[in-house]
Amino acid sequence: MTQKANILLVDDRDENLIALEAALTSLDQNLVRANSGEEALKHLLGTDFAVILLDVIMPGMDGYETAAHIKQREKTKDVPIIFLTAQEVDRHQVFRGYSSRAVDFLIKPFDPWVLRSKVEVFVELHQLKAQMREQARSLQRVLNQETGEPGKVLAEQLSQRSRQVQTDLTALREHVVDKYQEIDQPLVDAVRRVDRSASRLSTLVDTLHGPDE
Repeated sequence: MTQKANILLVDDRDENLIALEAALTSLDQNLVRANSGEEALKHLLGTDFAVILLDVIMPGMDGYETAAHIKQREKTKDVPIIFLTAQEVDRHQVFRGYSSRAVDFLIKPFDPWVLRSKVEVFVELHQLKAQMREQARSLQRVLNQETGEPGKVLAEQLSQRSRQVQTDLTALREHVVDKYQEIDQPLVDAVRRVDRSASRLSTLVDTLHGPDE
C-alpha cells in the first residue's frame, strides 16, 4: 500500500488555509498547516513533504525568504514549492521566485482544479521517488547477498517492482507532457528528471536480474 504524502500549506490567514484544504481534500493525502514561514521551517525539520504551497505575502518572514531557507537545507532543497500570491506577478517577482527554485506561481483566487492537478503530479512524483529509493536499497541487499537461490528470488522480485515503477512513471510523464507542455515547463522538466533516474535504476536492476528465460 502506498504511503500517504505530506503536503505543507503555508499562509498567515486561516481562511486561505481552509480554502486550500477544501481544494486538496479529495487527494486523500496528509495536509499540514503552517501560519508563518517560521512555523513552516519547524515542520520541515522533522517531516518529509511532497510539495509546499507557500503564500508570498506574510508578516515577518515572507514567502521568498522562507523559500530561500528551505533551499539552503540539504534535506529540503529539492522539495517543490508553488508560490501563492494575490497580486499579478511582475518580472521582478518571477525572478525572485525562480531564483529560489520555486516551480510555479498561482494567483489568488486560484482555480481549485488547476491547483489540485499540479499538486497531484508532485505527489505522484514523490511516491515514485520513494519506490525508487526502496528499489535501490533492495538492489544493495542483493549485491550484498551470497550467490544462490535467495539472491535469485530477490532479484526477480526487484525486477518486477522496477518494471511497475517504470510503467507508472511513463504514464505520468505522457500525461504531464501532453497536458502541461505549453504552460508549465518546470513541471514537465521535473517529471523528465525523475524519469531519467528511474531508467538508470531499471537498467541496473535488469543487468542484475539477467535476461528473461
